[in-house]
Amino acid sequence: MKLWKKKISVNKQVEKFTIGKDRELDLLLAEHDVTGSMAHAKMLAQVGLLKKSVRQKLHKELKNILQNIKAGRFKIEQGTEDIHSQIEFLLTKKLGNIGKQIHTARSRNDQVLLDVVLFSRTEIKTIVRQAHPLFSLLIQLSEKHKKKLLPGYTHLQVAMPSSFGLWFGAYAESIKEDIEFLFSVYGIINKNPLGSAAGYGTSLPIKRKITTQLLGFDGMNHNSVYAQMTRGRTEKLVSTAMALLASTLAKMAMDICLFMNQNFGFVSFPENLTTGSSIMPHKKNPDVFELIRGKCNRLQTVPQQMTSVISNLPSGYHREFQLLKEIYFPAFGELKDCLTMMNFMLRQIQAKDNIMSAKSGSASGGKDEKYKHIFSVDAVNELVKKGIPFRDAYKRVGEDIASDNFIIPKNITYTHEGSIGNLQNSEIRKEMNGIMRKFNQKFRKVDSVLGRLLK
Repeated sequence: MKLWKKKISVNKQVEKFTIGKDRELDLLLAEHDVTGSMAHAKMLAQVGLLKKSVRQKLHKELKNILQNIKAGRFKIEQGTEDIHSQIEFLLTKKLGNIGKQIHTARSRNDQVLLDVVLFSRTEIKTIVRQAHPLFSLLIQLSEKHKKKLLPGYTHLQVAMPSSFGLWFGAYAESIKEDIEFLFSVYGIINKNPLGSAAGYGTSLPIKRKITTQLLGFDGMNHNSVYAQMTRGRTEKLVSTAMALLASTLAKMAMDICLFMNQNFGFVSFPENLTTGSSIMPHKKNPDVFELIRGKCNRLQTVPQQMTSVISNLPSGYHREFQLLKEIYFPAFGELKDCLTMMNFMLRQIQAKDNIMSAKSGSASGGKDEKYKHIFSVDAVNELVKKGIPFRDAYKRVGEDIASDNFIIPKNITYTHEGSIGNLQNSEIRKEMNGIMRKFNQKFRKVDSVLGRLLK
């Protein structure tokens, strides 16, 4: 069944190629297509383009379809082109000509625009609800292990003293800013494209403000041509925010892979969370983190994949937009899986203590030799405190290191904001709470409005 079917049948090979994976991927849009249709029908009734009794029948049947979707009983039948065709077919099958009226004053173009925005809005909510507990866990781990020193590196060379508190807290703040960026993107995409039809509006007297309010949008895409231009733009904006969060997870996964390595030995996990080797019985491989790293690196390519599809397209609708679904929709599941596993694994992480202290059996009782010079900057700073110019202090400590006369200063303290001794976790948490309050206000608004629509 095709909404655009004419007298001449399309070649089967052409039909198969042009439909692509729409039937499979459009199932993810099913609930949103029904919701959009409910709002559209209510608007049509309010402006006099549908009789009230017709709207009530459509709404009742749309609710039945929605229940089947949520129960997993819905499918897009063979021979039906997409989700929009399937829902209109079901309405027409049950209600006759009344079902055909649902398409009044809209196109599949603005239908899919709307579905993608509603889908994206829902998926963002899920991602935020998964990322926030991970943020809280990282803050907890930062506080729990804040007194455990950890070598800091530049160029993968031992550089300056860090701590587990600083390391866990860094990723907490990174996720906080990823969520802040996602909030900005949510605000940009949370606008109503419905009513732009094929991209040039309609001569029927619809009122787009009605559907904007019914669907809980912050506003609308005012210009109908621009509304059509948001196809691809919406997906690219959201996938860019997802890529930013994925980059945080990938970097942390890489750190953990290094830190689990025996040459580092900073963290470990229960053996049942690691995997073995088919030939080496001693292996405890960080497969989970390697897969998080790989999946999140792949997620970072999604915006570039979007660009490769849409970069040279003029305004108006083009069939290439269909290809975006194949790139965009699976990305959400992959990111959510990575968030779930990172949260699960970090709850089991074991942070080693006394990493930079003497190795067991050391006669000197001094620091582990490879970390001896990690306190060189602190030695320079001690001289600076005594009034010696920094460059002269730097030269003196450098000479002590070269002549093997370097002595680690005692009672080193870090007090400034964001340092080992002043992690600023409460400030980071406060900022995150502010972002979550704003997000939750938007989520509550949408839930409340859609709840009323679905009654």
